[in-house]
Amino acid sequence: MKKHVVVYKQLSAPLMDRLRAAADVTVIEEPKGAGLAALKEALPTAHGLLGASLKIDSSLLALAPRLEVISSVSVGIDNYDVEALTRRGVQLTHTPDVLTETTADTGFALLMATARRVVELARWVRDGQWQASLGPAHFGTDVHGKTLGIVGMGRIGQALAQRGHFGFNMPVLYHSHRPRPEADRHFGARHCGLDDLLRGSDFVCLTLPLTEATRGLIGERELALMKPGAILVNIARGPVVDEPALIAALQGGRLRGAGLDVFTQEPLSADSPLLRLDNVVATPHIGSATDETREAMAACAVDNLLAVLAGQPPLNPANEVAR
Repeated sequence: MKKHVVVYKQLSAPLMDRLRAAADVTVIEEPKGAGLAALKEALPTAHGLLGASLKIDSSLLALAPRLEVISSVSVGIDNYDVEALTRRGVQLTHTPDVLTETTADTGFALLMATARRVVELARWVRDGQWQASLGPAHFGTDVHGKTLGIVGMGRIGQALAQRGHFGFNMPVLYHSHRPRPEADRHFGARHCGLDDLLRGSDFVCLTLPLTEATRGLIGERELALMKPGAILVNIARGPVVDEPALIAALQGGRLRGAGLDVFTQEPLSADSPLLRLDNVVATPHIGSATDETREAMAACAVDNLLAVLAGQPPLNPANEVAR
């Protein structure tokens, strides 16, 4: 008898065919409103869940006594109570690696767009305001040769360091819970404390996961340590940054600008002060949003799910469960 899988993420036809060949599949188009009610109705018989962008809390877990695996189509796992899942013996899996290069591309695109004021000046041209040669009031700042500070030197951080070092001749500083000798060796990067990184970097890029230790890591004090005219790029998670403190630093001219793909509240509210600042480039959490990468992430999630349901170890475990 096939095991029951609940999918709350749109998958391509080939991936759905793979799932249906191996399991009894219930598809929830959107886990909100009526969709959330349908999800709750399906949970009591579910052996596996596959999806993303839904917080799986204790109330949902309590409805799923047969649950064996949650396969998240994401690298981040902050939507899950990992300790509770581990206690229950539920395997959590995720999809690292496949989104590394694409997310690093996004980070560097935000860095470049903010430094050269691409979004602001493209809008200026479209509005018919380009009437003469540009003067200093519209100048950006160079990227090449500037110091790149990376907070969180995992896979994505190292991919950013590669782009900065080889592509733009940027000295690289990084802060992480331990030194990364491979980054030192390949990119001439230097491990340092967070305060030293903030003081010494022209561009500060955040790539670390959201945990209780990193929530609010970049606040008023940390922003004040950054170089006057520095640029902050966040492709990590919104709550890593104290958003009101960032808004104040941008409004007061302490920072040159910010490139933000993540926010404390997503979707970003239409009345957010961030949207009224010309020195902010804001994108709707597009870090991994390419056709190729999203398909690779979904395929990885299907592989993880089917492995666990077949009694095999997953390719990408996010917790340790005794089997």
